Amino acid sequence: MTGVSGQIVRFALVGVVNTGTYYGCYLLFLALGLPYVAAHVVAFLLSMTGSFFLTSHFTYRTRPTWRKFLLFPLTNAANFAITTAGVWLLVGVAGLSSRYAPLLAAAAAIPVTFAVSRTIMLRPEERGGPRGRRGRRGRGNPGDRDSLAEVAPK
Repeated sequence: MTGVSGQIVRFALVGVVNTGTYYGCYLLFLALGLPYVAAHVVAFLLSMTGSFFLTSHFTYRTRPTWRKFLLFPLTNAANFAITTAGVWLLVGVAGLSSRYAPLLAAAAAIPVTFAVSRTIMLRPEERGGPRGRRGRRGRGNPGDRDSLAEVAPK
């Protein structure tokens, strides 16, 4: 799949991998004796870092940069705000079971989280479609001096 529909499918797949990575790391750190809050924080940070690289390379096929890396947590902030408000509305206002409300709220957050991540990960000229207006596909801007690839060990 190409274009935005392909990005949506790849975004969902990255979400599944990210959730599994988080949970696996969380259980591992618990087994290693970390307190549950510490296990959660470390697993969350590791899975968010992995999610950034998967989102960059797999979902949007763009080069990771320090700017994108530092802005990427905004996708999680958007997700948190929407799911928190959604759970409150669904349980507190609509009277839905607290057991199922988080699932519906999470589903409602996906389009907004996708839009935020797409805004962060793609330059405006790359958001127009699979090749963007300049005809490049997934090469990033050669003028980016903040590329993580430039500072990564080889």
